[in-house]
Amino acid sequence: MSTPRGQRASLDKQPHEVAAMFDGVAARYDLANTVLSFGQDRSWRRATRAALDLRPGERVLDVGAGTGVSTGELARSGAYAVGADLSLGMLSAGRRTRPGVPLLAGDALRLPFADASFDAVTISFALRNVHDTGAALRELARVTKPGGRLVVCEFSTPVNPAFRTIYLSYLMRSLPAVARSVASSPDAYVYLAESIRAWPDQAALAARIGSAGWQRVAWRNLTGGIVALHRAVRR
Repeated sequence: MSTPRGQRASLDKQPHEVAAMFDGVAARYDLANTVLSFGQDRSWRRATRAALDLRPGERVLDVGAGTGVSTGELARSGAYAVGADLSLGMLSAGRRTRPGVPLLAGDALRLPFADASFDAVTISFALRNVHDTGAALRELARVTKPGGRLVVCEFSTPVNPAFRTIYLSYLMRSLPAVARSVASSPDAYVYLAESIRAWPDQAALAARIGSAGWQRVAWRNLTGGIVALHRAVRR
């Protein structure tokens, strides 16, 4: 269950709990991500943009965009990038710091766009927070043109067993402690650590993507598998 302040969601990922939790961390979310990832978040965003292979004039949707830092990175390609997020607090913080980035309120399960609206879609570090992963992947397919591209950037399973043990220890012990010094709601990072540990590995996520209207599914590990980029094409 969520805390009385609504700043920690449960692992069944009810949308109102997730939105409230991210509202609570919005003020310092970008800073916390950079600190907790040891600055790797910037390289992960660049890798996502490169994997989408965007071209000037194309339209790309960034779901779970939060404050729009990822959407702004995508726009560097010359494509028209629009971000959507469930958390009004995150969107408000993003509009203050990035007024030139188009950010809209939107649920990943009911996106406010017509069929086949985008040449490419992406979701970074947000798919695991959606109540129904398969439905979200199908909704992403709905708003993508046939032949359009998907990139999912998400935490995953480190491939080296020894490194995996160290990483999981960091997630469950050190990450919440570090979050107390930089995050506006450290309890939220306990949920985030738990959700990463419970998330399927690279092959299991690829299977889910393939069963949701996408083909030519492949993935590439980043930072030893801490993060994986899954790529696919709309049928």
